[in-house]
Amino acid sequence: MSEQNFDLVVLGGGSGGYAAALRASELGLSVALVEKDKVGGTCLHRGCIPTKALLHSAEVADVSRESAKYGVNTDFHGIDIAAVTSYREGIVASKYKGLQGLVKARGITTVEGEGKLTSPSTVQVGDTTLKAKNVVLATGSYSRSLPGLEIGGKVITSEHALALDHVPDKVVILGGGVIGVEFASVWKSFGVDVTIVEALPHLVPNEEESISKQFERAFRKRGIAFSLGVRFQGVEQNDDGVVVTLEDGKTFEADLMLVAVGRGPSTAGLGYEEVGVTMDRGFVLTNERLATNVPGVYALGDIVPGLQLAHRSFQHGIFVAEEIAGLKPQVISDVNIPKVTYSDPEVASVGLTEVKAADQYGADKVTSYDYNLAGNGKSHIIGTSGSVKVVRVVDGPVVGVHMIGARVGELIGEAQLAVNWEAYPEDVAPLIHAHPTQNEALGEAMLALAGKPLHAM
Repeated sequence: MSEQNFDLVVLGGGSGGYAAALRASELGLSVALVEKDKVGGTCLHRGCIPTKALLHSAEVADVSRESAKYGVNTDFHGIDIAAVTSYREGIVASKYKGLQGLVKARGITTVEGEGKLTSPSTVQVGDTTLKAKNVVLATGSYSRSLPGLEIGGKVITSEHALALDHVPDKVVILGGGVIGVEFASVWKSFGVDVTIVEALPHLVPNEEESISKQFERAFRKRGIAFSLGVRFQGVEQNDDGVVVTLEDGKTFEADLMLVAVGRGPSTAGLGYEEVGVTMDRGFVLTNERLATNVPGVYALGDIVPGLQLAHRSFQHGIFVAEEIAGLKPQVISDVNIPKVTYSDPEVASVGLTEVKAADQYGADKVTSYDYNLAGNGKSHIIGTSGSVKVVRVVDGPVVGVHMIGARVGELIGEAQLAVNWEAYPEDVAPLIHAHPTQNEALGEAMLALAGKPLHAM
């Protein structure tokens, strides 16, 4: 048995954990980072990065098929899944190597193995006891299933979907949220017959309703089928694939069923409850400054109730390190964290929907402008439709931006600055948006809300 002492022990080396470790070491703290698998976690190895690589392959497939309308003659010969996998794994390997180098250069001690919280100031990893003034819980999340729905065989999660060595003919996707629609988008581009089953009334149900409706129209146009508003009842597997049954008796047959019903907190058996940390259904409860009820113990990322996004975890990691170092960092509420869905079309949003803004400020105190991308030159050139909707308080700041269309995820930077800096449209309107860019659509919406529309009515 050995014992090592640090200022900070971080339990989990995913987006939030490694961000906390990097920032803490930058601030002069001695840090141990405990990770049982690979630093970078779900996001780098099984989530954000590999799925976006797949989505880029999907985009290239679509461009190849449609290139003639842009005056370029190409032949599409199909998907070489082994080459797609090689491309995806190459990106992940490169990013992983870079991250390992960064962690090493910052003088962070990485401890391989599963860590367990054994007291408010100790983490046990095998025979090693790590003692620290502060402990950060950053153990991330896993692909959840529904009660009674077993994963196995032809019923798969996103992690299994990434590892497939073939392109299936027909797939049912359970869940129309971000993960479900991104895989639907990839598979459709790869030539798969796709059906999404979503119990709520809309796809991407956490978005502004007008965005969800446009999204559904776009998926319909792409030939992606979906069933909304009826819950899943069960699935049976046979030699040919799966038969999925809904509560209204409707059935769907497919080769595979992807379960994309969200992610659960990875906290079981890690000693949190035994040390007295307040939990709720596996999540760790914290105050707004990410401190648990146990002095000296903080939690961050997917195990803290709220948005499960890698960049929320990064932000939490930086916040916790600065909090421990006494810098009193600024709290960013979940509603003002940008969200992007990387399907075709993309969806990007930050801040309040119009309905939530009306609830908060009063219906007569909220106004919005919805700019159609049909009027945007760059959007026309790249062949996308969609819209940029900006929500403001009357005579007050911008409180929400909601966008749909190809590449709109790249516009979320300016949008989140406007919302988080509580900018008025009148503040943004005089600023120049380069022409021709999709970014102009945001500028046009701001001009319209400031009472001086240029290309909009």
